[in-house]
Amino acid sequence: MHDSTSANGDSAAPVDGDSTTPVNGDSATPVNGDSATPVYSGSAAMPSPAAIAVLGPGGVGGLLAALLSRAGHRVVCIAGEETADTLRRHGIRVRSGQFGDFTVKVEADTELREPVDLCLVTVKHTALDPALDRVPAEHVAAGLVVPLLNGFEHTETLRGRYGARQVAPAVIRVESTRTAPGVIDHGSPFTEIDLAGPEERLAPLAALLTAAGVTARVLPDEDAVLWAKLAFLAPFALLTTRYRLPIGGVRTERREELAALVEETTAVGRACGAPMDAARVLARYDAFPAGSKSSMQRDAEAGRPLELDAIGGALLRAADRHGVPVPIAERLVAELSAGPGIDA
Repeated sequence: MHDSTSANGDSAAPVDGDSTTPVNGDSATPVNGDSATPVYSGSAAMPSPAAIAVLGPGGVGGLLAALLSRAGHRVVCIAGEETADTLRRHGIRVRSGQFGDFTVKVEADTELREPVDLCLVTVKHTALDPALDRVPAEHVAAGLVVPLLNGFEHTETLRGRYGARQVAPAVIRVESTRTAPGVIDHGSPFTEIDLAGPEERLAPLAALLTAAGVTARVLPDEDAVLWAKLAFLAPFALLTTRYRLPIGGVRTERREELAALVEETTAVGRACGAPMDAARVLARYDAFPAGSKSSMQRDAEAGRPLELDAIGGALLRAADRHGVPVPIAERLVAELSAGPGIDA
């Protein structure tokens, strides 16, 4: 899912909720080793240790940055001035049932100032465009850009900016929340990433992530990867936010509506060329921790901007393009547009 409970750092500010304006200043002092020249350019090679940038060290980005730093890679987090300063001074503290509780040092800056082998894009979709200004294209020209955002329309935005060869679409399934700058609560008993693209190109990256503790795999079909996530995420996000219920409440109190919405999302996915199985998607909700909330629901509770357009809007636009009726999705998006969490 990612949906995670926090994709990026919890705010509509470009990266993490601390600053909307890039702040020029000295680069952070390396804490994990000297900088190395990236050698990855779409081949099978991936340096070890690698130089990795994380754009948006929130719930997802902060967790991945911490795991990769703990595994020995050089990690620089790109964030607003306040968060960057906090991370430079205190590192990232993770509380996790899966990985244990630990604190690691990372580098941090308000923009990327040197080439890297890998850039993980983990901001909210609502903050994507201004956040990307912090990552100059020349610094990822020889590496990979891996977006871990909700929705799927962001992929073309990134390709337009960085080039098709550099961008490797991916999805993450995790529940992780940034409770304060540099403090990450990881709640799910899993952290899984699917990378979309050729095995020979992405297998080294999958191995790097797996060695850091993430369950990572490479799948060849981009549509299948992205729609497998959205078919689960859209009902999860729309229903938990609309009815102010965790997933356990949705699957019991709103079971019929959940099943019908899953049928709609999987029908759109099939029309877009992705293999979809509604029964399999629905079964995933039953296996999910009952108290889990979507990131959209948490954003609504905190008064932050919602990724409604990136998730629900993208679903409606795809349905319209292919002539697939989605009346439940249309109603939920309209109701949430009027105000999240309105009374049932």
